[in-house]
Amino acid sequence: MRARLTLALCAALGACGQPWTPHPPAPSATPYVKNPVYWPTPVMDSAPPALPVFARAHRVLIFSKTNGFRDSPQIAAANAALARIAAEKGWDSYVSENAAVFNPAQLRQFDVILLNSISGNVFTEAQRKAFRAWLAKGGGLVMLHGSGGDHDYDWRWYVRTLLGAQFIGHTSKPNQFQLGTVRIAEANHPAMQGLPMAWRREEEWYAFDRVPSGHRTRILAWLDEGSYQPAPEQRMGARHPIVWTRCVGRSRVFFSALGHKAETYAEPLHLHMIDNALDWAADARTHGCD
Repeated sequence: MRARLTLALCAALGACGQPWTPHPPAPSATPYVKNPVYWPTPVMDSAPPALPVFARAHRVLIFSKTNGFRDSPQIAAANAALARIAAEKGWDSYVSENAAVFNPAQLRQFDVILLNSISGNVFTEAQRKAFRAWLAKGGGLVMLHGSGGDHDYDWRWYVRTLLGAQFIGHTSKPNQFQLGTVRIAEANHPAMQGLPMAWRREEEWYAFDRVPSGHRTRILAWLDEGSYQPAPEQRMGARHPIVWTRCVGRSRVFFSALGHKAETYAEPLHLHMIDNALDWAADARTHGCD
């Protein structure tokens, strides 16, 4: 009886004597295509820019090249605000997205470099070498938001030494931007002076794979995870760093994960912190790192 049913079934299916093969997988959903507005075509630079003649005691290079994710309104707003801060301090500034400025002759003209949400692989090997040599001589480096926000880095020295922690994600839609509380850990640090101990603000909140350590790391501010709703995989607990400093040789490195929206570069407290950080970084040339 079972044999007759099997023969009848295979005859109905037209598969008698044919080996069984699985059905092909259903067509996949439309593959994700990166919007070129946010993911421009990567470009590596080789021809250095012509720098202006600088006349002031302090000179800051504001660098915002993106070979990965790019938020153009944020970068434009930040660059304008940063140049304005420098001018109000009586500093010279130069805004560039040409990584070829990272050469020994031109970098030595700056005592501070500010990385404004750079992303992707932006430096050639020669440019990396020049950047490291500049830092070794005691430069001041300020890194903002996306400059520590890539999911992976092929230049491992950048993440291991400059940052000290790997970005693992941020709050996402529909709750990408949330009110949260930044708790100042070192109120007496020059970069934190004048900030409220519990700083309530809206942000795209970053998370990292660890708390940075070594290189005389100082965590200047923690993110209070009870004040917003992080995804489970982005919880770091009571020790969730959001602003910190490191010493790389004689150089001073300041990193802040704050500043995703263009509007944040009109926030008085945020601008005050960046202003403080620039002053602290500029002292590396004369006092080394503390």
